[in-house]
Parts: sequence; C-alpha cells; structure tokens
Amino acid sequence: MHTSLLRLALSAVLGAALVAPAAAQQRVSVYTAHTANIVERLVPEFEKATGIKVDVVKAGSGDIINRVRAEAASPKCDVIWSIGAELLEANQDLLERYEPKEAAMIADAFKTNAAWLPYTGIVNVFVVNTKKLKPEEYPKTWLDLAQPRFKNLVSMADIEKSGSAYMQLNTFLTIYGDNEAGWSKFKTVFLNTAVSTSSGAVPRFVNDGEAVVGVTLEDNAYLYLKGGGPVAIVYPEDGTSAIADGMALVKRAPNPAAGKAFIDWSLSAPVQQLVVQELGRRPIRKDAQPLAALKPMDQIKLVKYDIKRAAEKRKDYVTRWQELVQSR
Repeated sequence: MHTSLLRLALSAVLGAALVAPAAAQQRVSVYTAHTANIVERLVPEFEKATGIKVDVVKAGSGDIINRVRAEAASPKCDVIWSIGAELLEANQDLLERYEPKEAAMIADAFKTNAAWLPYTGIVNVFVVNTKKLKPEEYPKTWLDLAQPRFKNLVSMADIEKSGSAYMQLNTFLTIYGDNEAGWSKFKTVFLNTAVSTSSGAVPRFVNDGEAVVGVTLEDNAYLYLKGGGPVAIVYPEDGTSAIADGMALVKRAPNPAAGKAFIDWSLSAPVQQLVVQELGRRPIRKDAQPLAALKPMDQIKLVKYDIKRAAEKRKDYVTRWQELVQSR
C-alpha cells in the first residue's frame, strides 16, 4: 500500500474507531525500546488519529522493566511497547491482561496466552559493511564471527540493556547448546565483539565503518539499507530466530482506556502495514503482507525459540554474560 493511502487509512479508520477513548482520556504514557526514528514516525500518527497525547519514555528493554517494577506501587506507565517477549513473559505480575478489539486477526504463530501481546515479528540477522567486506568475505554462520579477521570488529548490544541482544544470545545457545560447550563457543565470538549500549546503535556502527559486522534485528539493518547505506543483510546459515516482540498494558495503569486505545491502534491493519512498508518489520496479522524487499521466511533457516525458557534462564544468562565482560 502506498504511504499516502496508509495515512488516509490511519485517519479514516482509526480516527472513527477510537474517538470515544480519546474524549475520555487525553494522555497515554508509553515506555518503549523502539529506536527514535520509529517513535518519531508512529507516535504522531496515533496522536493525529485519536487526539490522545503520547508521553514517551525510551530506554533499553531491561531498563524499562526495572523502571516499571520500581514504580509498581504507583504506576506511571500505561503501555510497555516493543520490548523482548521473554522479559514480558518473566514479569507478568506487572501486566494487566487485555484482549484487543481485533485479537482474532493475530496469526496463530504469534498468539500468546500470557498477559502480554505480540506487536511485530522480528528476525535476528547480521548486518555487514559492503565497503569493508566483499560478498565472499561475509560471515555465513554465527561461529564465523569468531574468526581472527573480525577481532574487535563485531558489534553487538549489551544483553543487560537490550532485549534483542538477549534474544541473539538465546538463539546462539539454541543452535550450539545451552551447556558448557555452547557457552565456550559463544565466548570465542564474544572475544571479537565490541559491546554497544543499544541494539539500534549496532547497524549505525557498521554503516559508519566502526565495525564491519553487527548482530542486530532485521528491521534495524533494513533502515540503513533502505537509506542507501553501504550495508547488506546476512541470514545465518546455521540458523536464526524469528519471534514476536511484545507490548502490554501495565497493571493499575493511570490511563487504562487510553492504553487500550494505543494497543488497539498498534495492532490495526493500517498500522501493521505501515510498520511493514516503512520500517521493515514483519507483520503479526493474518491479513498483512510482508515487505517484498526482505527475504521470504520460507527461505530462512529458523530455529525454535522457546520464550518461556528464555524468560526462566535470564538471571543465569546475565550472570554468565557479566562473567564474560569481566574476564576480558
């Protein structure tokens, strides 16, 4: 769908559908791990469609959960928007179950019985600098990142800050084993890695040539590719994960009606198509079409990502990660 048509759909469909909540509540507080460009693109569309003003707090996934927990006695946040699903899974005591208006349109692969909802589908990939590497030099597997030629030239975010980085670690251990042998293999990759404070910074470092390879989300890499940057997207041949990032209504949210309106808007057909066409995310709706510029899902080697297990293992994995950081 063309961008102008999407905007018309946003105004016409959502403006009519959400006018009642907007009249009842004029503000919504949203905590998000979305990159700034996505926030700046989407939030004005919601405000225009509904008349509800959005107060945004942007931080890493881990920091968002820590903040919501610290505020639990007197919540300040209405909606947690776009963070790692395993963090939401592990912190359901902070969340209020809500069934969105178009819950029936969520694809079966992304449905959850938990207190959180899928928002978009995300794929973990490598992004490479095409000025620094020829196609035959691109890393093909996760273990290729451990090659001596990539020493200090691989960028990855900190799993304590970034939900996507935590997914990437889990993906690696799913492939190579959640055991000492798997961790030993990961250490060889980690020793080549420059740790970034955020997932969104990883493709920027690669685009600017400060790193030659980044481990990141497909949509983050796509935005630089779409912008004409010297980057290419690589899907690891030994496997990767495609899962949903999540969103949720916060328990005892100060503005629950506006929070529900924001969730309904985020899952609506025109917004899901906008997220696909302009931002490179994968849709979670049955009726949304994926972006033609991205590799079809049936051509990507995928591993089964166990969200529940990832949630249960988080404390242990963070401890192991900290040990790797300290041992450098």
